[in-house]
Amino acid sequence: MFDQVADTTPVAVQAEVTLRTNFFAARDVLTHFLSQIIFNSTGRVVNVSSFVSACTLNKCSPVLQQRFRSDDITEDELVGLMQRFVDKAKKGEHKQDGWPEMPYGVSKLGLTTLSMILARCLSKERPHDGILLNACCPGWVRTDMAGQKAAKSPDEGAVTPAYLALLPPETTEPHGKFVSDKKVQSW
Repeated sequence: MFDQVADTTPVAVQAEVTLRTNFFAARDVLTHFLSQIIFNSTGRVVNVSSFVSACTLNKCSPVLQQRFRSDDITEDELVGLMQRFVDKAKKGEHKQDGWPEMPYGVSKLGLTTLSMILARCLSKERPHDGILLNACCPGWVRTDMAGQKAAKSPDEGAVTPAYLALLPPETTEPHGKFVSDKKVQSW
């Protein structure tokens, strides 16, 4: 991925590459594997997002914020919004369209919102399967992307994703939430 502070790669390129990886490819994997998760009351899907998704949401226009927070946003609408960001970034028009200059953040905003949408669909279409689907932030973790100044070790960053993946059978919450430090965050 791109260095979010010092990278000079044009936003248009960052938008296309980052969303293709963090949103569109993740959606493809989810679409394929969600149908493979069978009823057993312990199916868990954990999408690793970022606190940057919430920061990015707050930097979007009020109209975009309203759609991303809406309980009736659909997967198709979300895909359209993500593609619109890429298209507008390629034209240099994303800021005028209400988007911040944060391709990574937009990609994680999309993944978090997709998690909420898919959880809502699971609750409606497979209510007795016991599958829990959430997005989470591991925190600022010392990785190649974040660097050695990041606050958490990789083991510390794994705590929240592991917590969500290992929720006990018969647990019903959290589901369709954004979780950080093992706590549901407001969206």
